[in-house]
Parts: sequence; structure tokens; C-alpha cells
Amino acid sequence: MDLRSKARTLPGPVSDPSKLPKWNYDGSSTGQAPGEDSEVIIYPQAIFRDPFRRGNNILVICDTYTPAGEPIPTNKRHDAAKVFSHPDVVAEETWYGIEQEYTLLQKDIQWPLGWPVGGFPGPQGPYYCGVGADKAFGRDIVDAHYKACLYAGINISGINGEVMPGQWEFQVGPSVGISAGDEVWAARYILERITEIAGVVVSFDPKPIQGDWNGAGAHTNYSTKSMRNDGGYEVIKTAIEKLGKRHKEHIAAYGEGNERRLTGRHETADINTFLWGVANRGASVRVGRDTEKAGKGYFEDRRPASNMDPYVVTSMIADTTILWKP
Repeated sequence: MDLRSKARTLPGPVSDPSKLPKWNYDGSSTGQAPGEDSEVIIYPQAIFRDPFRRGNNILVICDTYTPAGEPIPTNKRHDAAKVFSHPDVVAEETWYGIEQEYTLLQKDIQWPLGWPVGGFPGPQGPYYCGVGADKAFGRDIVDAHYKACLYAGINISGINGEVMPGQWEFQVGPSVGISAGDEVWAARYILERITEIAGVVVSFDPKPIQGDWNGAGAHTNYSTKSMRNDGGYEVIKTAIEKLGKRHKEHIAAYGEGNERRLTGRHETADINTFLWGVANRGASVRVGRDTEKAGKGYFEDRRPASNMDPYVVTSMIADTTILWKP
């Protein structure tokens, strides 16, 4: 989750990542390269409008390589791009909608925004989609982020207050293929910048407060062309069956500390159990009532943690449901 950025000046406006120069940074200062060979090369991959500097300024999502052109271990985009460029995956036009939950923390004490210092608010219930100074904490930050993402050209499709006070969610999508990961990372970067301005810390920890409080996830909604066409419900059921067979592999890649969140309580399935159901928010995978009724549509993988890497999760779902042969 360690986002970093630097800025440079270009001779003129650029709208295509391939027209941007490669660049580098000191990987020995980030724990990604030794001091005697410290350069990490960044390759521009996606462009968004810059909501902070505005005008002709842009934000550029880059991934990371050695000087020899090998992706470094933290570069998860490179392998994801291989999956999304596979002809079978391209033909299926994979759509994603990612629900990114996060918690706003008071900067100096690392305690949720709106919570009494050293104490606890009233129990969960009134905060989800809540309105009012005693229920919604940090709405100015959330709205600023929403508007900044819209300006940037990210497919941000909504926001809402979450079950735990001080916790919020934004949704990115529908996005196709690798762009889902690019857009989630860009939206996270913008959120980090806005909270920086506000003097508040954003946490993507999947269980920021222990006890009877909801954790934070990144539910991933997914469909393929076959699922969206007539007869798609059978394709969905087959895909979910395949996900169940690779449950352990997916859980291992779905975010650090997820075992603290996936307890079987607080709207989750137990981490060791795979089950799916229609309209069941206690399941690993949920199918909506509308999908069941229409006989086609999408499903929601509820297992990813809020700190998951969207490149890993989106490409793994595509790989399991389209390319993997049990």
C-alpha cells in the first residue's frame, strides 16, 4: 500500500502514455534495490487529469522495472497485463466494479475520526449511509475525493458511509480489464493526497479496530461477456465453482491481515470456508437477486481485503474463471 510519487516538467501536453519518457528513482531508498545498483526504472502506463494542479497537468500511473527491463517483485501490474492481454480474456471483455472501503484516522493518535479520544462511540447501526454530525465523520474529505476522481477521469461510481463510524467506501467501475487496477490505484493516490491536505490519515487496514466493529474490504464485482449474455447464470455458477476450488490460493493473494476480518461475523464468511448464495452478505461470493431473476449478470467476490492489490485480484479472478482448467 506504499504509494509514492514525484513530479517532472514536460515540453508540452501529453495524452498518450507511450509518448511519455521512462524515468527512474532511487530504489535503495525504498527497499527495492541495493545501493550499488539503485536505479528502478518507471514505465508510464496510464494517464489521468491532475485534480490538484489542473490545467494541462496529468497524473501518471507507472510500474517498475530493473535497468535490464525485468519487472521488480513489487510490480504486480506486469503479470496482470499478461492475463488481460490473453486472447481468451480479451474476447470475454471482463468488467469490474471494486468497492474500496477505508478508515479515516485522527493523525496524532491513530484513532478513527469522530471517536472520543481513548474511548468508543455508540454501537454500530446508525452510521451506515448515515447523515448528521453525530453519525458521519469526514464527509468533506469524502466529497472532495469524489469530485477529484470525477475530474481525473476515473470511473468512480459512488460513495457511502460504512457500518463502522469513521469508515467510508468509494466504488470504481465498471472498468474493463487492466484499467480497473489503474483506476483504483489512482483513486487511492488522490485519497492519500486529500487526507494529507486535511491533516487526517487514511487506513486501508482490513480490521483497524478489534472487537465488535466491522472490518474493511474491497468487494470485487465481476462479469464476463458470456455472463452478461442470455444463459449467463449457468456461466456464473461454473465460474463460482472454479473459484471455490482455488479458494486457498485466492485468500493468500487477497490482502495482508485478512484473517482478522474474515471471521464469519460482521458480514463476512469464515476465511477457511467457501460458500456462495443469492443476496447473502455472509457468503464468500454473493449473487444479486436481479442476476438470478434475469438469468444473467454479474457476481460479487466479498473476500478481498481493503489493502488488496487490484492488479492481483482482478487478474486472478479472470485467470481462474476463464483460463484455469481444473
